[in-house]
Amino acid sequence: MRSTKLENRLDSIDFFRGFVMFLLIAEFAHVFEVLMESGSENLTATINFLFHHAKWEGLHFWDLVQPFFMFIVGVSIPLSYVNRKKKGDSEKQIRNHAFRRSFLLLFFGWVYYCVGPEKIVFQFDNVLAQLSFTYLISFLLLKQSFSIQIMASLSFIMISDLLYRFFPVVGFDQAFVAGENFGAWFNIFISGYEYGGHWAAFNAIPTTSHTLWGVIAGRWLMSNTNHEKKLRRLLGAAFLALILGYSTAFFTPVIKRISTTSFVLLSGGWTFLALAFCYWLIDVKQVIKKIFVFRVVGVNPLFIYLFASLGGGGLILKIIKPFSSSLISRFSPWIADLISGFVVLFGLWYICYWLYKKGIFIKI
Repeated sequence: MRSTKLENRLDSIDFFRGFVMFLLIAEFAHVFEVLMESGSENLTATINFLFHHAKWEGLHFWDLVQPFFMFIVGVSIPLSYVNRKKKGDSEKQIRNHAFRRSFLLLFFGWVYYCVGPEKIVFQFDNVLAQLSFTYLISFLLLKQSFSIQIMASLSFIMISDLLYRFFPVVGFDQAFVAGENFGAWFNIFISGYEYGGHWAAFNAIPTTSHTLWGVIAGRWLMSNTNHEKKLRRLLGAAFLALILGYSTAFFTPVIKRISTTSFVLLSGGWTFLALAFCYWLIDVKQVIKKIFVFRVVGVNPLFIYLFASLGGGGLILKIIKPFSSSLISRFSPWIADLISGFVVLFGLWYICYWLYKKGIFIKI
C-alpha cells in the first residue's frame, strides 16, 4: 500500500464509490442489525428488503451493492490507465501494477475470510477475492473494442448459464436448486465443502461482466463528447440491460448467490442507471458540497473496508459502549444500541475524513 496525492478524477465516481462504502461501514457498525430489532413490523420489513440479501430467489437492494462496487472498479480502470500514462509509466509498469493489485486483492480477500482462529481454509466467494479476477480480466481487455468487450461479457454470462443448466454430475444437476447445482459442486471441488448461504466461488466468472461494463462506462465518460451524449449512452445501456434481465427472468430465476443470467443483467442495468444518476447530479449539475460526506469515504475505499471489517468498528464500539449502556440503556436498550451504532459509523467516517484532510489516499 502507499499514500499518494488525489489525482484528477470524476467526482461522480468518488461519490458513487463512497455511497457504497458508506453503506458497508454502516453494516459493520451494526446499524441495520439494530434497526431490525425496533419492534416495528413495517420498519423491519423495509430494512430487511433494503439491507439484507434475498434468501435465494429475488432481488433486494442489498443484492446490488457488490455489483455497484465491482462496476465502479471497472469505471476507474481506464481513468487510472490514462493517469499513469500521463505520469510517464511504461506499458510494462502499468501491467505489472495491475497484476500486483490483482494478487493483493486476492490475498486480502483470502486472509480476511479464510484465516480463522482454528484453521486455514480456501474459500473464494467474497468480494475482494472475486474482484481480483474480474479486475485483471477487465484490465487485460481494456484496449479492445467496445464490441469485443461486450461479446466477452456476454460470453462469461453464457458459459456460466450453460454450466448450471447442463452440468452432468448426479446430485449437482439441478441448475437453480440451492446446494444441488454446479456452483455447489465447484465450491466442493476447490474448497472441499459447500459454502454457508450457498454463495458460489464461480460467481467470479459471470460477474466479470459487471467490471467489464464498468470499463465501457469509464471509456464513455472519458470520451470527448458532451454531457447529453454520455448520459444517453449510460441510460441506453441501463434500459437495454434491464429489459434483457426482466425478459430472461421468465425462464431463469433471479438468484444473486449463484449469479444467474437474469441477476447479472438486472443488476448491471440498475448499476448503469445509478451511475447515470450520479454523473448527472455531481458532474453535470455540480452538486459538490452536498456529497462531501460520501466522497470522503470514496477516496479510501479499500482501507476503510479492511479497517472496519477486521475489527476497527468493534474497537470504537468498545470505547463508547460503557457510556451508552450507563447513560441510555436504563431507559431503552434499543436506543442505546442504535446510538452506539451511529457513533461507530461516525467514527469510521471521521477516520476517512482525517485521512482526506491530511491528503493521505491509500492505494494498492
